[in-house]
Amino acid sequence: MLLSVLLLLVVVSGAQTAYYGIVYTYSAGDIQQDALPTLNSFKLSFSSCEELDFWLCEGNCSVLDLYAIDESRGEWCQKEYIVNIPDTILTILDAAADYLLHSANWTENRNGIVSLATAPLIDLRNRSDINKPNSSPQTTILPLLRVPSNCQRNITLLVSDPDGDTIRCRYAASPECETCTPPSVLSVSPSCTLSFGPTNSSDEGPYAVQLVIEDFPRQTITLTNSSGSQEEKTSSDVISKIPVQFVFGVDPAAPSCTEGLYLPRFLPPTPQNGAQISSNVNQILEISISAEATQAVITELLFSGPRNVAKSSSGSGNFTLTWTPSAGDEGLSHTFCFVVQA
Repeated sequence: MLLSVLLLLVVVSGAQTAYYGIVYTYSAGDIQQDALPTLNSFKLSFSSCEELDFWLCEGNCSVLDLYAIDESRGEWCQKEYIVNIPDTILTILDAAADYLLHSANWTENRNGIVSLATAPLIDLRNRSDINKPNSSPQTTILPLLRVPSNCQRNITLLVSDPDGDTIRCRYAASPECETCTPPSVLSVSPSCTLSFGPTNSSDEGPYAVQLVIEDFPRQTITLTNSSGSQEEKTSSDVISKIPVQFVFGVDPAAPSCTEGLYLPRFLPPTPQNGAQISSNVNQILEISISAEATQAVITELLFSGPRNVAKSSSGSGNFTLTWTPSAGDEGLSHTFCFVVQA
């Protein structure tokens, strides 16, 4: 049977909302006596934290596992809504399930996307290769990415898969979005690289980006449900898909595209893009970040990552992200995405 408890996210009217995006992921534990502990994560972004709280829980979020991630005041707020379903409630799904999430209005954008719509695909049947249910690709992103209109930029999304599957990215298509017009100024590759080329000032402004990330097994596997029914998946078959939506802002031209002048550049000891850092449960992890822009003033660090991350600044473009993994994070991979603004 399909259990709606996994698939339901209650929302209220979005008539006055200014939606900035979502990143949905899920991860599954080991099957225990026909029961399945599952963690669902919704990173939601709106133009303010108050607006997000009203949309999600009508202003009273005390009954939800809702965590603040980060905020760029006057632009966006990102929070994470955790649905941790106990193994005593959720039994193994008998088939893949998808659902629609809607009822919010996008912030103003150049490609005419008005209403939020997503259609994640969840498959929690037991996999023959790892003898446990599937987990979706894991990733995160800032609600707003900004580039100068005159500067070439390639942005590689940080995406990983707990099961070792092949990951592919693409733009959403109906019914994964209500209006599915991709940004004319941005392309996405199957390997999850976003490419932006210099454009005219007439193209400046915000664009709504609606991506879908899918996982494919590297070899033929068998998915088995609680009644013993099986389905084969080849390396060409999608197992799950997750929505990644955000705003892409094309800003006025910069005096120079050389990083380190007007546009910040990272300096050591900042981790390299794609670096993997090991951490231990209940031990503090510190990520040191340094940046410079000799012809501009560095104003702030903005990030997206796991819940309960703290950020601090020691001035002169130096920042620290601090996080203490809990017992619930053991064995999991988390993605940190950060930018420095000048």
